[in-house]
Amino acid sequence: MTHVLQNVVFPLDRDPDLLPLYVDPETWSVIDEEPVRVSSRAQLGNIVSRTSARIVAGRRVSFGTYFNAFPASYWQHWTSVREVTLTVRTVGPATILVYRSNGGGVKQRLETREVEGAQTSTFDLVLDQYSDGGFIWFDIVADEKTALFEGAEWTTELDPVRDGKASIGITTYNKPDYCIWTLMNLADSPEVLDVVDRIFLIDQGDRRVDAQPEYDDVAARLGDTLQIITQPNLGGSGGFARAMSETLSRPDSDFVQLLDDDVRIEPESIRRSVVFGRYATVPTIVGAHMFDLLDRPKLHAWAEVVDDGPFMWRALYQEKLPHDFSVANLRQSPLLHMRLDADYNGWWMCLIPVSIIREIGLPLPAFIKWDDAEFCLRARDAGYPTVSMPGVALWHVSWVGKDDSIDWQAYFHARNRIVAGLLHSGAPKGGTLIRHSRRVDLKHLMMMQYYPVALRHRALRDVLSGPAHMRANLATAMPAARALAKEYPETVIHRENGVALRSRRGRLVFKRLKQHSFDSPTGLRLRWFTLSTLVSHWIHAPKPENLTQPEVEFGKGDAHWWRLPLYDSALVNSADGSGKNIYTRDRRKFRGMILDSLRLHRRLRREWPQLAERYRAASAELTSPEAWKRTFEGES
Repeated sequence: MTHVLQNVVFPLDRDPDLLPLYVDPETWSVIDEEPVRVSSRAQLGNIVSRTSARIVAGRRVSFGTYFNAFPASYWQHWTSVREVTLTVRTVGPATILVYRSNGGGVKQRLETREVEGAQTSTFDLVLDQYSDGGFIWFDIVADEKTALFEGAEWTTELDPVRDGKASIGITTYNKPDYCIWTLMNLADSPEVLDVVDRIFLIDQGDRRVDAQPEYDDVAARLGDTLQIITQPNLGGSGGFARAMSETLSRPDSDFVQLLDDDVRIEPESIRRSVVFGRYATVPTIVGAHMFDLLDRPKLHAWAEVVDDGPFMWRALYQEKLPHDFSVANLRQSPLLHMRLDADYNGWWMCLIPVSIIREIGLPLPAFIKWDDAEFCLRARDAGYPTVSMPGVALWHVSWVGKDDSIDWQAYFHARNRIVAGLLHSGAPKGGTLIRHSRRVDLKHLMMMQYYPVALRHRALRDVLSGPAHMRANLATAMPAARALAKEYPETVIHRENGVALRSRRGRLVFKRLKQHSFDSPTGLRLRWFTLSTLVSHWIHAPKPENLTQPEVEFGKGDAHWWRLPLYDSALVNSADGSGKNIYTRDRRKFRGMILDSLRLHRRLRREWPQLAERYRAASAELTSPEAWKRTFEGES
């Protein structure tokens, strides 16, 4: 029996920005001596359907792109598939060229074939040289007449290790428009629904998805496949835990495919992730890459890891992100050809085998932040890997226009990172986590950001109280954190209503001499700057005129921790550009909070071994399906 591993597809939207992810936007003349660039908009007119396109006479089109190249190294490393067949259907005179790359992105031609008329061409390919990395792809060159590309797929005759379907779990809080769009795309994708058992939409908001005017139509099209579940807002962890819990009772579901609400999907990616999960030699978490929904050619997240020393997450090549495919395509980006192993994958889109859930449990009752990373680390400790899979991706609202480290989410950033460290860090007393956490406090205090420090200290106190607090405050921690903002004037976003906010000395702009060149202090200068700033903020009261009106103004990109401390007050543009925050130095708050920070971190370091034992002993109960069911039923 032939099994389709990957279909060649074109974008759902007629969006020129998307084209570089599917087909090379640079097609070159093979008749003229000089190459000719054809615009993405012109190429859009040659796309006939989701799977077919015209190849204009004299042009060359490459499918060595993000969504259409075959990630051979991942299939070789994580599955038993060793032979794949590429099938290409064309009409008209053309030349098909098949290429491969190695882990360094070096291109090598595997085969060339000339075709005429209506023809189906097959290429038998062996996966035995891709341990370090590499893709396989094909180009089509039209001769003197326009040819028609009618579709292609990558297949195998090998049967999968497991053949169950996936239940999709979508968690939403007041994002009904995004959810309707996702449901509509799923309803329009029968090839995806073939691998889907159930769609669980966990609605935790008061703007209900099933109240939208488009809902009745899409619900009728999906039929019994769709199930809406409403519950109080238990955060991402509570929503995804509910989807996992419901999937456990579905005998036809071998997987649960988690999806965030504020996303746009590529349906083929869902099908690919399920197929890859079926073929993985051991139960494997299959994670999707994340593109920016508002800047769609840019890849923002892939191959993420947790550094054990500071116990902090990051992308494996953080300095290389975001990657802009409108500037450099897959074949021009050697780094993307390397096989990269991940520690975890964000739950914007992540396929989890049900067998793993049965063994290690559901997410921590973390509300948001670190629930995905902690779950994958727990799975890793049990012997189950996470694969960050190329060609499996969606578009998600990125963090470019956000700064959730200074809003109510600061509580969850701090608490859940420490809890994850207590559960999984192998370093004595958490390694450098505590020192790093203390430094974060100092930076916020020097920047006159007292609200996130208050939340971070609340988080530390809750951690020190023991693991029981996590389920006890699951539904209340977020409202309490948001209520605390009323006590901190810097949290107010001042929007201009005809009269611009101004500072006494105007806006300060800092010139960047070159990319990644900043004026931040390092080495001994960093230590002296930190010490002198802390002493200055402890001793000196702000000048009265700087309390009446902000002293200076900063753009968000210039408002760094080594610049704001030099002033008594500052206007700082909000991350999304909708207004300005006013930061004002408060000597009383500074003194009290810096002492609290020292005391709390000292206590955390002293009690770390005992706390680690308590949290690890409580982990099974915190994550058990039975405990989560009691939470869903409103029991304490």
